[in-house]
Amino acid sequence: MIAEAQGIRVRHRGHEPQVHPTAYVAPTAALVGDVRVGPRARVMYGAVLDAEGSRVEVGEAAVICENAVLRGSAVAVDQPVLVDDHVFVGPHATLLGCAVGRCVYVATAATVLQGARLGAGSVVAVGALVHARTVVPDEYFVPPNTVALDAPVRLLAPGDPGLAEAVRRVGFAQVAFGVDAEWTDRISRYEHIAEVRVAEFGAHADDEVVDLG
Repeated sequence: MIAEAQGIRVRHRGHEPQVHPTAYVAPTAALVGDVRVGPRARVMYGAVLDAEGSRVEVGEAAVICENAVLRGSAVAVDQPVLVDDHVFVGPHATLLGCAVGRCVYVATAATVLQGARLGAGSVVAVGALVHARTVVPDEYFVPPNTVALDAPVRLLAPGDPGLAEAVRRVGFAQVAFGVDAEWTDRISRYEHIAEVRVAEFGAHADDEVVDLG
């Protein structure tokens, strides 16, 4: 099937989305900035692919389902979203500044955070979280509603008493936002994080919707 590329395409920071002519992008999907959608890929209704100051790449025959969010960033370091061939990203899934190997299955409402890497053929099941900088091996299964951390990877349940300490050691605010604040000082940390996002997202004031006509 050859489908005319559709969707809302936005020029951001001087970059326009690029869509292969055999790909399909639904009319209500949004592609923002340096986004590259490969051959026969499918980007469905309500999905948002936002490169920010980095890039988003979607490989051949990859499927991005309804209302998924793929967002790159460069506020800490360059953190593109790289989705390899034949990847399935389920509805309401979130991929932030991570690398996804070929034939990976990311299920509904799963989340993969900055700096994480998913090996080929791995599965992130429904509602699971792969935390920042976690390395998931090839063909590894992250069970539903669990948290995967570290390299080598380990799994924790949401109610695990060691979860808060494990997340603290990840240093998420530093990895994702370049914010170095004490774990116990939540007010200061989240204030700084909000300021980082205010500055980053402020660049959208100069965005232009690309005229496909």
